[in-house]
Amino acid sequence: MPSHAELLTELRWKKFPVLNDGFVCLVDCMGDDAAVVQAARVSYGEGTKRVSDDRTLIRYLLRHRHTTPFEMVEIKFLVRVPMDCWRQWIRHRTASVNEYSTRYSVAIDSMQATPADDWRTQAEQNRQGSGAPLAAELGQSLTDDEHHFQVMARQIYQKRLEAGVAREQARKDLPLSTYTEAYWKIDLHNLLHFLALRMDTHAQQEIRDYATAIGENIVQPLFPIVWEAFRDYRLAGLNLSGLEVGVLQRLAARPRAIDRNTWTEEDFAAAQDESWRGLARSRERDECRAKLEKLGLLESRL
Repeated sequence: MPSHAELLTELRWKKFPVLNDGFVCLVDCMGDDAAVVQAARVSYGEGTKRVSDDRTLIRYLLRHRHTTPFEMVEIKFLVRVPMDCWRQWIRHRTASVNEYSTRYSVAIDSMQATPADDWRTQAEQNRQGSGAPLAAELGQSLTDDEHHFQVMARQIYQKRLEAGVAREQARKDLPLSTYTEAYWKIDLHNLLHFLALRMDTHAQQEIRDYATAIGENIVQPLFPIVWEAFRDYRLAGLNLSGLEVGVLQRLAARPRAIDRNTWTEEDFAAAQDESWRGLARSRERDECRAKLEKLGLLESRL
C-alpha cells in the first residue's frame, strides 16, 4: 500500500474531469489522518495513546463533532467550474480563494454543454431542485438552442475585444455557463462540511458531481480513516430531531399486526407531532417520514 507521501505525489496536479470540460485537481496538502490524531492528543498528552488507537479516536472526534483537530489539516485545489455552479460553491465562505480574473485576462473559451438527456424538470416538492428528465426529443432541441446561443455569445464577446472594448466591460454578456478557474484552499473540517452538503441528494447535480470528484478521488485516498468515519456519520448517517424522537416513541407504543414489519401511514398520522397536525404541507413532517422509510420502519408511499 503506498504511503501518504507517495499518494500525494501521485495525485498532485492530476485533473479529474467533471462535466464536459471542468475538472478538480489537488495542488497541495498539509497533513494526513495522523495529523488529526496528533492535534487531538496534544490536549491530553501522551496518555491517551494507551487507550485509543487512531481510528477509534478519529471516529470519536467526528461522531461528537470535535472539529478543531480537523482544522489542523489544509488542502489546496485548482478547479475549473461553470460560473453558475461556482456561485453556489463560493457561498462556502470558509476557504481562501483566488479566481481567474476576466478583467485582466480573456475569458476561458469554454462553456458547460448540456447533453440532450441531461435536461431536468422542475421538482414538484422542492422549489430549488429538479425532478425527472425531460423527453429526449425536447432535450435535443434545448441542447441545439444552447449551442447556438453559446457560439453567438462568444462571437459577440470576441468582437468587442477586437474593437478595443475593455475586457471588464466586454465580458458582461457572457453566459453563466462560461467556465472559470480558481485556487481553493480549505481546512479538512470545512471541506467535510462542504462535501456533506454538496454530495447530498438534495444538492444540484452539477455541484454534486464536483463534490463527489473531490471526495472520492482526493479526500478518500489521502485520508482513509477520516473518510470512513465521514461516510458512516455524515453521508450514510441520520440525525433525529427531538420531534422525530417523539414520533418514534409514539410509534413504538402502538401495536403492530403480527404479520406486519412496518408501521402504516395511519400509524404515522396518529404519532405525528402536534405542530404538524392540520398542515396541508410540512417539509419537516415529510423529512421525518422519509427517515422512517429509509430505516424500514414505515411503509413506503411509492
